[in-house]
Amino acid sequence: MKSQDFFLALDALESEKRIKKEIFIDALETALVIAYKKHTGDAKAVEVKLDPDKYTIDIIAYLEVVEQVEDKETQISLEDARLIDKKYKIGDRVAEKVMPKDFGRIAAQTAKQVIMQKLREVESELAYSELSQKEGELITCVVRRIDGKNVYVEINKLEALLMPQDQAPSDRFNVGDRIKVYVKKIKAGSRGPQITVSRTVAGFVKRLFEIEVPEIAAGLVTIKSIVREAGYRTKMAVYCEDGNVDPVGACVGNRGMRVNAIVSELGGEKIDIIPWHNDPLEFIARALSPAKVAMVEVVDEIERSAKVVVDDNMLSLAIGKDGQNARIAARLTGWKIDVKSYSNYMKSQYAENVDPELNEEPVEELGELN
Repeated sequence: MKSQDFFLALDALESEKRIKKEIFIDALETALVIAYKKHTGDAKAVEVKLDPDKYTIDIIAYLEVVEQVEDKETQISLEDARLIDKKYKIGDRVAEKVMPKDFGRIAAQTAKQVIMQKLREVESELAYSELSQKEGELITCVVRRIDGKNVYVEINKLEALLMPQDQAPSDRFNVGDRIKVYVKKIKAGSRGPQITVSRTVAGFVKRLFEIEVPEIAAGLVTIKSIVREAGYRTKMAVYCEDGNVDPVGACVGNRGMRVNAIVSELGGEKIDIIPWHNDPLEFIARALSPAKVAMVEVVDEIERSAKVVVDDNMLSLAIGKDGQNARIAARLTGWKIDVKSYSNYMKSQYAENVDPELNEEPVEELGELN
């Protein structure tokens, strides 16, 4: 069966969609075999061959050469086979071209369905392949629809889900808005890639700084650690090996332009940028910024717990509202932090040096007499 227009259409599809026509031809050959058997009820072994060079579609039925025919639908006797070609022997297959009446219409319908299905599958696979490289990246996308508290955005012609827990408290969206999202997870699904995105993870802020601060993008300044409670506060520890470069100043920018741009994107969220230090006690003291720390001492090095002393007027600032500042500092440093005011610390020290049985004041030890 000649079908030049059909093959020319496949050529156009290959050029437009960047999908090799051989992918469609393989799928079509399989689908047309199924369509043929369904249309004819024929049990013969059948093969469909599409030749894009000759513009032909051939349906070939096969009969097995046997000594004694038991199934006329699938077998042919050796005697009858040799009437066709004397070279046939037991076990060979006799091939003949068949073209049932009205099958051209069915073939056209099948081809349309298969091409559309295969097109969706291949486009989905290509989009997944391209997008899978962007997991953990920041992408600007468009809000396509809002369903209750779920927001659906479009990325590379694919739909991604921004769930309520991945939206910051200050986020407000409308259909058509262009927004930045962090690609959190991509996994293959039966209906195409399933993509979840976020605006609340610490990686979202990290990527914003990498875009906004050239020194970070170039690797001159390193983000050593970053933690976040979305909508409230982010703490980020930065470091630079070059002593002539101020890593905090690079992130803040001239007159705060760089950090302010990020704060604006985050809806006013507070950002503490801290110079990282390899001494854990010094790092803990810095992590409690904006509070000033008087002293840090290790309580248990194995358990990574420390006691922090601050002036009485710094206690509320060090702990933060609902313990937020101390909690985020602990996550940033990886240490358990117990914050005490100076007066409470001195009281506890006093109590430790008093003999409870004698109820006496602690006596300072005398130095050795010479």
